[in-house]
Amino acid sequence: MKGRKLPLTLRAYRRASSVAALLAPAWLSYRVRKGKEDPARLSERRGYASTERPPGPLVWVHGASVGEVISVLPLIERLSQRGFRVLLTSGTLTSSRVAERRAPPGVIHQFVPLDARSFVARFLDHWSPDLVLLAESELWPNLLAELGRRGTPVVLVNGRLSERSANRWKKLPKSARALLSRVDLCLAQSEEDGARFRALGTPRVEVCGNLKFDVPPPAADPAELQRLDKALGKRPILLAASTHEGEEALILEAHEILTSKIPELVTVIAPRHPERGLDVAALAQAADLATRQRSLGELPDRETDIYIADTIGELGLFYRMAPVVFMGGSLVEHGGQNPIEPAKLGAVVLHGPHVWNFANIYERLDADEGAAEVTDALGIARAAYALIKDPQLHGEMADAAHAAVTSLGGALDRTLVAIEPYLVHIRLQAR
Repeated sequence: MKGRKLPLTLRAYRRASSVAALLAPAWLSYRVRKGKEDPARLSERRGYASTERPPGPLVWVHGASVGEVISVLPLIERLSQRGFRVLLTSGTLTSSRVAERRAPPGVIHQFVPLDARSFVARFLDHWSPDLVLLAESELWPNLLAELGRRGTPVVLVNGRLSERSANRWKKLPKSARALLSRVDLCLAQSEEDGARFRALGTPRVEVCGNLKFDVPPPAADPAELQRLDKALGKRPILLAASTHEGEEALILEAHEILTSKIPELVTVIAPRHPERGLDVAALAQAADLATRQRSLGELPDRETDIYIADTIGELGLFYRMAPVVFMGGSLVEHGGQNPIEPAKLGAVVLHGPHVWNFANIYERLDADEGAAEVTDALGIARAAYALIKDPQLHGEMADAAHAAVTSLGGALDRTLVAIEPYLVHIRLQAR
């Protein structure tokens, strides 16, 4: 965008966002009341830094939410090992907690500023990054314009552009080209993603694969794993992970169908947004199901039907315990959630039809018979019953899933090779 007149749509956006910045305090206060912002760190959302910039070269890595942050953590670790200071930003409260627990020592976390010109300029004035790595599809007009004005190189890592998003951008071709021309290098997840980026005007595109395949499985506290194992005994477990509103009712219905055949079953529900735990508990109790809630410090007992795992960062516990995992966001039109972690830990994944956010992954898992699509409560119950009751079937599907996600690794090394010229350049500039 440097040196070029912006299309009318982007100029209108920039003017509108400047006006909207005046309403930012009210908007942020509303989000605090909804539990979506950290009240002690609201100033970061307006570009005010809460800590000093470290001396020397600084690489800024941005991931919008939990999934993106987790995917870039191995990349951040490799950068840190090479002596680069890293600023990690994200836009959600849960992602900030993940960063706090899992980021390498010395990494600075800040909330990304809202995309208003004054906020972005203030942020960049303070941090003055030497290289910007944006994860997946975080293409904010004011941010890219300001980075372009300053001549800061921008690389889109783990680049993803769904067919839906690409079709929307095609309706604004000049705006798409103006934004994407500011990306120095796009490292796409797949050939399909790469083709969509090229078609919209991205000047340099390479396909590196999906960084999510190189993320280690989530950790689990051994003591907590032992406590849960003792509490549950040998009861079979069905896990519904990262569920969204509208899916829990179907999971509860599937549970009731299953318990007619497997009365000792316990179903664990881990809502995508843990603050919904109380709502999920109320839904289960209304169905006359005995419920325990992890956020209240409760453990399941022999009478528990539904255990609500409404905490952050503990899915690793339940992936290790549950042979069958339904991945949420797929029976409602959300686009699905990442199935790689449970597949790496030996679970068989069930999913609904709405998985466009991870289409290539699910296509591979389904083709290799390492996952299965379901469309309703009865489908979940039938698939879970077969997998729980047939250890051979479960073992074959779990092995296929593990082999599929393992074979798709290597994106981390390819990404590091691709950004090496930028890293060498900022090292030389620092001398």
